[in-house]
Amino acid sequence: MKIISYNVNGIRAAISKGFIDWLQQANPDVICLQEIKAMEDQIPTADIAAAGYPYQYWYPAQKKGYSGVAVLCKTKPDNVVFGTGIGHMDFEGRNLRVDFGDVSIMSLYLPSGTNLARLDHKFMYMDDFHQYIHNLREQIPNLVICGDYNICHQPIDIHDPIRNKNVSGFLPEERAWLDVFINNGFIDSFRHFNKDPHNYTWWSYRAGARGNNKGWRLDYILVSRAIENRLTRAVILSEANHSDHCPVLAEIV
Repeated sequence: MKIISYNVNGIRAAISKGFIDWLQQANPDVICLQEIKAMEDQIPTADIAAAGYPYQYWYPAQKKGYSGVAVLCKTKPDNVVFGTGIGHMDFEGRNLRVDFGDVSIMSLYLPSGTNLARLDHKFMYMDDFHQYIHNLREQIPNLVICGDYNICHQPIDIHDPIRNKNVSGFLPEERAWLDVFINNGFIDSFRHFNKDPHNYTWWSYRAGARGNNKGWRLDYILVSRAIENRLTRAVILSEANHSDHCPVLAEIV
């Protein structure tokens, strides 16, 4: 199964930049989208279906033009779960899960900490999400959590770790949370195969950051350690250019 995660920073904007043609060429079995920024009736779902993804699950935020996640599938999932049942998380459309056999795949959009209020919200979300996943794994041990975590895990994951040490996304407390989360039974699929520096998934639109590869690795596909032996490949698809993020891919058998 080929799985892609992609923060599209607005699905309609991404489509205007060739997203649907790219999707056909990339040809994942499942693609998890974040930051769709649209209601379902604003999205050309028939065009996406015609591209090979008739099974579409859209979970927008209640606030229009903000946040939201989706999962597009070639084949029908056995089960679909919208949200977590935790109000402050579900209000902004940040979690959507599809099950195929014994594997459950989630699209996650973790909040950013753009100001003090949002940083407090982010930490509350992180704590509640960790507990939610801990409980979920008791029922479904084989989880694949795809998404924009809005955290760089290690200094290798950010172009300037010294200057950004006090910036949300690379705060010690955020990094420690992600460290604990991963070490609680997950594999960072990309780092499982690639230990090299200068591999990023997000670049600011300012000052030619993408052209100069001054980026952050914010997007991950975390895979339960229980299915480590089924993980065959994981890469960053940095050539895709429909967003300020790029997609990440993992394959499991």
